[in-house]
Amino acid sequence: MAEPPKEQLDRLIEAIEAEDRPAIRDVLADLHPADVGRLLESLTPEQRDLAWAEIETESKGEVLVEVAEGVQSDLLEDMDKSEMVAAVRGLDTDDIADLIPILPDDVLADVLFTVDKVARAGLGEVLSYPEDTAGGLMDVDTLMVRGNVPIRAVIRYLRLLGRLPEHTDKLFVVDRKSRLRGILTLANLLTAPPENRVKDHFDNEPKVFKAMDPEDDVAERFQKYNLISGPVVDEDYKLIGRITIDDVVDVIRETADRSVMVRAGLSEEEDIFAPVRRTTRSRSVWLGVNLITAIIASIVIGQFESTIERLVALAVLMPIVASMGGNAGMQTLTVVIRGLGTGIISSSNARKVLKKEFLVGSLNGIVWAIAVAVVAVVWYQDLALGMVIAVAIFVNLVCAALAGVALPIVVQKFGIDPALAGGVTLTTVTDVIGFFSVLGLAALFLV
Repeated sequence: MAEPPKEQLDRLIEAIEAEDRPAIRDVLADLHPADVGRLLESLTPEQRDLAWAEIETESKGEVLVEVAEGVQSDLLEDMDKSEMVAAVRGLDTDDIADLIPILPDDVLADVLFTVDKVARAGLGEVLSYPEDTAGGLMDVDTLMVRGNVPIRAVIRYLRLLGRLPEHTDKLFVVDRKSRLRGILTLANLLTAPPENRVKDHFDNEPKVFKAMDPEDDVAERFQKYNLISGPVVDEDYKLIGRITIDDVVDVIRETADRSVMVRAGLSEEEDIFAPVRRTTRSRSVWLGVNLITAIIASIVIGQFESTIERLVALAVLMPIVASMGGNAGMQTLTVVIRGLGTGIISSSNARKVLKKEFLVGSLNGIVWAIAVAVVAVVWYQDLALGMVIAVAIFVNLVCAALAGVALPIVVQKFGIDPALAGGVTLTTVTDVIGFFSVLGLAALFLV
C-alpha cells in the first residue's frame, strides 16, 4: 500500500537532511511522475536539487511536465544539454510542446533532430496553434479507420499495433482525405458482429473541436458531455489530432489556480519556495497598485478633516461602512466573475443580473442599515448620527452591488481579466463611496 503524501514528504526531507542518497532514491522509486512533482514542489531549492539528482534521466521529462513553470526553470538549470535532450525526447508530442517555451534553443534543436519523423511532424502541427487553444492542447497520436472496413479487420489492426494510445475510448472514422466522418467507440467495436462494417456502427454526429477553439470552451464541453477524448479538426474538417481528458483536467486545475492567485496579482505558476528577491519583485507591482487606491480613499477622507475633528465618532464608524460595502460587493463580484467564466452571464442577460443584484443590495442595505443604526444610537446616544450611518450603509451596499456586476463586465470588454482587475477596483469604489457617504452626510446634517 502506498504511503500518504505527508509521510512520503517527511521521509524524503529526513533522507535529504541526512544526505542519504539511497534513502532518497527509495522514497522516489516507483512513484508516479505527478507524485514526484508534488514532492519536489514541497521542497526548498536546496533540498530540491538533492532529490532531483537522484531521479533517473529517462524519468525527468515526465516529472518536468507535472511541476509548475517556476519549478521547471529551476530544475532545468541543474541539467546539462545532453541530459535535457535525453529527458525530453521520449515524451508525447503534446508534452514536448508544453516544455518548449522553457527549453534552450540548442536543446530544442537536438530534440527535434533525435525524434522520429512522425513525431517531428506532429510537434510542428501542435506548435502551429496557440497553446491555449484546442490545437495547442491536442495530441496527434490518433487511431483512424475508414467507414467501409469490416469490424474484424479493425480488431485485427488494433491487435497488430500491440498498444493503444493512452485514454483511447474511440476510433475516428475518416474519408480518403482524412476528413472526419464520425467516431466508433470501443464499446461498439467490441460488441458489433465481426462481419459488419464500421459505417454500420459509428456515430456520425460526434462532439468535435475546431483547432482554434479556446481551451476554456474545450474544458467546458468535456465537462458538459462527460467526454474522455474528442477529435480536433482544421478549417477543412480534416482530423489533425485529439484532446484527452488528462489534458483537460490540467486546464481545469490551472484555471482554478489562476482564479485564486490572480485576485492577489500573483501568477499561478509561482514557486512557493522561490528566492526572496524574485518573489518580492513579483508582488511589488500589485502592492503599488494597492497603494494608489488607498491614497485615493485617503484623499476623500482628507477633504473632511474638519468634520472628523468635530465628531470623533465618525472615525470609529467609517470602517464599518467601508467594510460592509466591500464584503457585499465581493460577494456579487465573485458570482458575476464565475458567471462570465462559465458563459452563464452574457450581454443578453446582463441587465437582468444587474437588476437582481440591485434588489438584493437594496434589501440588504435596508436590513443592515437598521442594524448598524441601532448600534450607533446605543453606543453614542445620538439619533442623528445613527440616521447618517444608516443612509451611508444603504448607499454603499447598493453601489457595491451595482459595481460588483458592472466592473467585471466592463473590464472584460477591454480584454482585461475581471478576476485580476475586479477586486482592487471594487475595493476602491466601496471605500471611496463609503467614506464619502458618511463624511458628506455628516458635514451636511451633523456639523
